[in-house]
Amino acid sequence: MRISQGKTQPVALTELTGKEDHSGELLELPAQLRIKRLNPAPDSNSLRARSLEQTWAKASLDPPITAPKGRMPAPIRLRELIRTIRTARTQAEEREMIQKECAAIRSSFREEDNTYRCRNVAKLLYMHMLGYPAHFGQLECLKLIASQKFTDKRIGYLGAMLLLDERQDVHLLMTNCIKNDLNHSTQYVQGLALCTLGCMGSSEMCRDLAGEVEKLLKTSNSYLRKKAALCAVHVIRKVPELMEMFLPATKNLLNEKNHGVLHTSVVLLTEMCERSPDMLAHFRKLVPQLVRILKNLIMSGYSPEHDVSGISDPFLQVRILRLLRILGRNDDDSSEAMNDILAQVATNTETSKNVGNAILYETVLTIMDIKSESGLRVLAINILGRFLLNNDKNIRYVALTSLLKTVQTDHNAVQRHRSTIVDCLKDLDVSIKRRAMELSFALVNGNNIRGMMKELLYFLDSCEPEFKADCASGIFLAAEKYAPSKRWHIDTIMRVLTTAGSYVRDDAVPNLIQLITNSVEMHAYTVQRLYKAILGDYSQQPLVQVAAWCIGEYGDLLVSGQCEEEEPIQVTEDEVLDILESVLISNMSTSVTRGYALTAIMKLSTRFTCTVNRIKKVVSIYGSSIDVELQQRAVEYNALFKKYDHMRSALLERMPVMEKVTTNGPTEIVQTNGETDPTPLETKPPPSGPQPTSQANDLLDLLGGNDITPVIPTAPTSKPASAGGELLDLLGDINLTGAPAAAPAPASVPQISQPPFLLDGLSSQPLFNDIATGIPSITAYSKNGLKIEFTFERSNTNPSVTVITIQASNSTELDMTDFVFQAAVPKTFQLQLLSPSSSIVPAFNTGTITQVIKVLNPQKQQLRMRIKLTYNHKGSAMQDLAEVNNFPPQSWQ
Repeated sequence: MRISQGKTQPVALTELTGKEDHSGELLELPAQLRIKRLNPAPDSNSLRARSLEQTWAKASLDPPITAPKGRMPAPIRLRELIRTIRTARTQAEEREMIQKECAAIRSSFREEDNTYRCRNVAKLLYMHMLGYPAHFGQLECLKLIASQKFTDKRIGYLGAMLLLDERQDVHLLMTNCIKNDLNHSTQYVQGLALCTLGCMGSSEMCRDLAGEVEKLLKTSNSYLRKKAALCAVHVIRKVPELMEMFLPATKNLLNEKNHGVLHTSVVLLTEMCERSPDMLAHFRKLVPQLVRILKNLIMSGYSPEHDVSGISDPFLQVRILRLLRILGRNDDDSSEAMNDILAQVATNTETSKNVGNAILYETVLTIMDIKSESGLRVLAINILGRFLLNNDKNIRYVALTSLLKTVQTDHNAVQRHRSTIVDCLKDLDVSIKRRAMELSFALVNGNNIRGMMKELLYFLDSCEPEFKADCASGIFLAAEKYAPSKRWHIDTIMRVLTTAGSYVRDDAVPNLIQLITNSVEMHAYTVQRLYKAILGDYSQQPLVQVAAWCIGEYGDLLVSGQCEEEEPIQVTEDEVLDILESVLISNMSTSVTRGYALTAIMKLSTRFTCTVNRIKKVVSIYGSSIDVELQQRAVEYNALFKKYDHMRSALLERMPVMEKVTTNGPTEIVQTNGETDPTPLETKPPPSGPQPTSQANDLLDLLGGNDITPVIPTAPTSKPASAGGELLDLLGDINLTGAPAAAPAPASVPQISQPPFLLDGLSSQPLFNDIATGIPSITAYSKNGLKIEFTFERSNTNPSVTVITIQASNSTELDMTDFVFQAAVPKTFQLQLLSPSSSIVPAFNTGTITQVIKVLNPQKQQLRMRIKLTYNHKGSAMQDLAEVNNFPPQSWQ
């Protein structure tokens, strides 16, 4: 052991006595014994160290203390401990220092050393801040609180706030001490007690001490009033039923001139209004007084005490604006009283500093939440538009997020800033880019669909891979909703598949096939475009699958060169087969894609005349493929050539026009997108007679109702007798009822079903071109971090149809996967669920899932809906049911 620079070095007790120290801790020797053993001669270093120690003692909060004889030496000061810990070069060395000091502190606590308790607890709190355990100092904090010295109380209360919480029973021992200190004659001791109670007081402590807090709230001392107001906020949060106790004391709080008291008073009023509708109604009469205070802040001159970047007390202004937002929500009179002051704040606040931007942002939120005038709402959106031009990325992100929330209610005002929003798609910040993408899709309508799709397709070409899936899904939904023509729709989807085919959702292929099939006049144009798109490039598998299906169906149109939409190309039968064979042998082709290609080659045996033998040879080769699915198809196709060749032309004839049926819900409704003759929506009665049971009817039991619209299954149509009966033995359980179907293909053709009920006319025209705005949105579900919001649109062409767009967001820290939304309505309604934009709800509200619901309500009855949610979260399968009855009247009247 050595002594240097006046520091005390611990030694093991066995060095001096030869006996083992059973405590396992290092003890420090008394000064007399240390000097007797070492007896170092004084030199310049030791004198300098002694001088430094005296200097630190004078600067420290606790005075230098001399250890009484026969007791442990004075522990090192907090400053010296900090300096020692900072010299540690490794984590292990720091832990060793902390362990030695903790051992010395424990020893001091065991000796009930009142002299150094304050110093030791202060060091313990510093170690707690570093992340080391300090729970053994909890009782010592209580002892310091009971002390009569202010310095001891200050450290004791600080330790209680850091080391104790309401989960530990030991905190209840503080109740009596806090009660005594709340009645202390010194305001600073009372302030310590108020801070501690407001920080970690449990519900039991709040009930016992609420009376003392209420007394201090009425005192004339502004220092105590502001602390008592914040403590009252904590009491109300813990014990809401004590709210009425503080009601008389709040009447005079807003008359206080002190800004600190005003600030805390507004915080208290805000908390009471948020927790009690009765308090909200009671405090609405204070709106004129709050408006007057806010006006004085705006119009007052320079005040150095409250000025921040040229703005008078921006913190108080923000708090008042938040309280006005709560008081004016859903109240016409209060909103009218604050319209003028909000306009003054919006026009007079300086925007060159971030302080002014913060006030403007709160002003915008207040304007959007209350029943403000239309001109004021336009002013608020224009402020957000100016935010988009700010160089600060945080301000741009806030503006985009706010515009995204208001676009449903003020669509036209937001549309004025469309070019600025689109420019944000080129921002380097990924958060801004994502918000701009979501807002761009929200701005798409029938009037700007072409221009917006051009910008979004350009964004899809250049964006990062993590954006491509959401962007592609959004383009599909927008094109399906607002496509001006079928050719434009087909071109747009093909462009997406060409650019980001690997990122599209699973139903993109059957949806495009259904769209192409229904566009009879576009068959030649489509097959020619797809043929050119896959020449030499098989990287986009969904595109190759659609191309293979179309070439198999319309290969004769491709070879004949009958395209009238653009200049036809000259293609021979062998060139077409070369492409399909290249797909079969390509390393980039998946098993599903090879199945599409083989089925297409088989279909061409009835469309081509000169290459049938070549087709037979190709099919026979894959009869021994190692891919079981491909091998089975090849064997079946070989059997068609050999045993059932007389049926081949009938079985492989061209597919009829398909009607897409959605099954993501308890009802099935025909959904089409096209330009057929515009007939009004009408309801067809279900056919009489017994109907087979459908699996979708099981949802009725899950939703627990008997008045829910059931799923009426498709009745199989009769088929004329033909020689195809023997084929059932060969093809197994392939369903050959209904319209003639092609040979089995790997999900290349959506199943055809003819629902005998519901909306035949739904396929006749776009549901909504002219949307009636102004229907408020609702929150249909909010639980476990999952939030479902409904926004509404009405069609002018058929007022009986309500279009509901759901938006699912996730505020937890992990993604929700395999998300499925289902819904059911009473029998007087008819419901259709379109495909969702994704099956994953991103965490931290970084994205949303959107899904469209179409409801036919011919009798104009009040809308009711039951929903079922299933998803996986944190490794567990979640399922929940809910009923939605708070639909706004505008959505169904």
